[in-house]
Amino acid sequence: MSEMPISPLRRRMIEDMTVRQFVEKTQADYIRHVRTFTGFLGRSPDTATADDLRRFQLHQAETGVRPPSINSAVAALRFFFTVSLDRPELARGLVFVREPRKIPVVLSTEEVADLLEAAPGPKYKAALAAGYGGGLRIAEVANLTVADVDSQRMLLRIEQGKGRKDRFAMLSERLLELLRDWYRIARPPLWLFPGRDPLLPVTTRQLNRAFHFAATSAGIRKRVKPHTLRHSFATHLIEQNIDIRVIQVLLGHAKLETTALYAQVATHTIRKVMSPLDRLALTHRAAPKRPEPPA
Repeated sequence: MSEMPISPLRRRMIEDMTVRQFVEKTQADYIRHVRTFTGFLGRSPDTATADDLRRFQLHQAETGVRPPSINSAVAALRFFFTVSLDRPELARGLVFVREPRKIPVVLSTEEVADLLEAAPGPKYKAALAAGYGGGLRIAEVANLTVADVDSQRMLLRIEQGKGRKDRFAMLSERLLELLRDWYRIARPPLWLFPGRDPLLPVTTRQLNRAFHFAATSAGIRKRVKPHTLRHSFATHLIEQNIDIRVIQVLLGHAKLETTALYAQVATHTIRKVMSPLDRLALTHRAAPKRPEPPA
């Protein structure tokens, strides 16, 4: 069966993204958003007007599309009209939506331990431990190679993480032990956690399924996902009084304010702070009694 031909417009957009070295996922997302807009428009997107784009954003808002999806669509359409069509005047009306900042769900250290023990086998136990012990994103865990484990300097090399940046993550003694246990069993030649095809890494979907299996088996009722391990890593470090700027580097955050969000869920840190109400009570009890006024 022959493949469906690609339209000249889509081919041009793909070429524009390739020249700018967009990763495959970003390219797929941008194409999907332009296709969605085309379906809404009912005709070729290169015939769109500024009012059409305004109507599309209004349609998204009225149908309950969430801010992250709206903002992703804005980025895609801005690229399409500004770069591929060279019509930047149309893209000026597209607006990003402010996303509400939510406090992340965090597991206690006991819950993390229970989850890792419930992982389906040494491979996934080591993979999930890497997510927590190194504060890695699920895609970063999936793409680890054997050569990325530097046991001499106790570091994990993260190649082309979010934002296409390389960085080093911490490698704890316990994590190294789990990784060695897994390596002795599987002897993976390239990928630290190979997929069903040993020439390819494990997929994020496989890791996600293993995580939810472990969470359910451990009796965890919180609304968790693999990224919860990264949230827990950062929060637990804050509770250990690790400098927030060090945590920022370990997580690979560009902005300190992103890392600072974890201070809001560091319950041990919060509990250590004395309320001014309690201090007032202590001061009141310590104060000498006032002399009685003369009769």
